[in-house]
Amino acid sequence: MISDKNTGLRIFILLTTLLAASCTSDFSGGKYYTVAGFTQGTTYHVTYHSGDSLDLSFQIDSLLAVFDSSLSAYLPGSIISSINDNRDEPVTDTLFRTVFREAKRIHELTGGAFDITVGPLIDAWGFGPGEKMNVDSSVIDSLLQFVGMDKVKLVNNRIEKSHPGMRLDVNAIAQGYAVDFLSAYLEGRGIRDYMVEVGGEVRTRGLNPRGRLWGIGIDRPEFGNYLPGNHLEVIIRMSGRSLATSGNYRKFFEKDGIKYHHSVDPATGYPKQDRLLSATILAGSCMTADALATACMVMGLDRARSFITELDGVDAFFIFNDEAGIYRVWHTPGLRKYLENP
Repeated sequence: MISDKNTGLRIFILLTTLLAASCTSDFSGGKYYTVAGFTQGTTYHVTYHSGDSLDLSFQIDSLLAVFDSSLSAYLPGSIISSINDNRDEPVTDTLFRTVFREAKRIHELTGGAFDITVGPLIDAWGFGPGEKMNVDSSVIDSLLQFVGMDKVKLVNNRIEKSHPGMRLDVNAIAQGYAVDFLSAYLEGRGIRDYMVEVGGEVRTRGLNPRGRLWGIGIDRPEFGNYLPGNHLEVIIRMSGRSLATSGNYRKFFEKDGIKYHHSVDPATGYPKQDRLLSATILAGSCMTADALATACMVMGLDRARSFITELDGVDAFFIFNDEAGIYRVWHTPGLRKYLENP
């Protein structure tokens, strides 16, 4: 399971400008505003059209501060940090409970490929905030006792862990939920044209400042392609849906000639070795798309492709290596009419 989306595959938002608290006149009157900043150890950008010239930068920042106080592992006093540190069995809030319940659902749906209890493994491999270990089979065996969604429960709004050494890592689902959280706020304010992006996860509705469907560029997964938008594989035009991408080419380490990527399989405890390089998922909920993208990377190409084709209301765009090491793509039929060359 991918834990650190902050340095994982990122997408490039195709906008003419993306400046904090900026605004431009649009094609039909009113203004498009863009608000940008930092949350959950990553960045966010929100662009929206307001016929009433509403600058919502303060409200958006305030909402994200509330969100971080619940689900950000980067804040020592957050609910999730308190749970991981076993401090006084903190009572969860609605935000945390929503993420936890969806994580449980996706865990069952994916046959265990998505698992938010992989924190100890992520740390051991050097992909998390904890101390990197000299990993061998005995270390993995010792850590697997702390992994498993059956070992953590939500009881009377509190989290019960079967062992204090368990650590929850919601990074592969919480950023998507932050997108849903902000999108719901904008729609509650009557805003119908917007793009919300948190850590590379996106939801759009309506039209962009140029009067077109929002264009989301998917990076070509080349090792060394560290600048989002520098080398795109495809552009996806979208409105009224959410998109999340997970990939394996930006966060890895090499040992004895083998690249170890940060998609850690909760079943084995080891980073997944597979031809699948990146998985982009489109769904109604960004939280769901985020978790499914992560699960696909853990499943690997063949299993993920079979899995996605059985889901209703979900589309996917996969980039992978063929047997000769050449980049190939696969996508669900529903995406075809929304794809553009960069």
